[in-house]
Amino acid sequence: MTLKDKLDNLENILKSYNRITVALSGGVDSAFLLAFSSKVLGAENVKALTAKGPHLAPDERDYARELCAALGIDHKIIDMDHIMSIISPNATDRCYHCKKAIFSELKALSDDTLADGTNLDDMNDYRPGHKALAELKIASPLKDAGLTKNEIREALEEIAKDVALSKALILTDGTPIWEKPAFACLASRIPYGEEITEAKLSTVYKAEDLLKNLGLKQVRVRHHGDIARIEVPIEERYRFYDEALMDQINTALKGYGFKFVTLDLGGYKMGGGFHDGQKAE
Repeated sequence: MTLKDKLDNLENILKSYNRITVALSGGVDSAFLLAFSSKVLGAENVKALTAKGPHLAPDERDYARELCAALGIDHKIIDMDHIMSIISPNATDRCYHCKKAIFSELKALSDDTLADGTNLDDMNDYRPGHKALAELKIASPLKDAGLTKNEIREALEEIAKDVALSKALILTDGTPIWEKPAFACLASRIPYGEEITEAKLSTVYKAEDLLKNLGLKQVRVRHHGDIARIEVPIEERYRFYDEALMDQINTALKGYGFKFVTLDLGGYKMGGGFHDGQKAE
């Protein structure tokens, strides 16, 4: 099936809803779903809800707000700070309980079909949250249309040629949304079984933000107590041959509270584990 066939399929799925509320994280997939839904159904038939919590990156929430404003879509940010009591024990099914809590609240606020940005590739990753979405009967039109992550990026680049959408699909740093790296919630940086706290989440966010500002866009800082374990794509490891850069990162992350700053020599891989039997995004 070609990309055009899949987009035609997606259009038919969206038209069957008549109206849609998008659970908008600010990531690539939900941004595409929002933009495509706006084209197919009209902005007046599309709404967006974005969860706000200590484990969710503020910059993604900010982009969600800017995207909706640019497209003229009704958007509400839902405070989920109370989610900490649910995720702090950090069991292996943390994502299930987190998704169940967030989407239960979003669904209660939506009078239309509530849809998320799950795509076909997501079904191959370790994502216990999918069980919660299925239980709540949250629509996943991108998955149902058979769209993969790369196809979504390709489709975003294509619809951005529409002058009305082009500006809305560019991040504040000038990066096109279709080039934005995949991003998982900040809680995924903390090994299962270790308590999640707001302080740890804040430290991880600040550390990753620093690294992104240094040009390392696809990055994870895994929080191992006193140790920060940095993961970057294999092709980006050469950046750490620069001693001045290493010193800068070492000093900064120790300033955030870490005693030791390390680089994972194996590089970043989506779904990579903390240790035997554990996976993380």
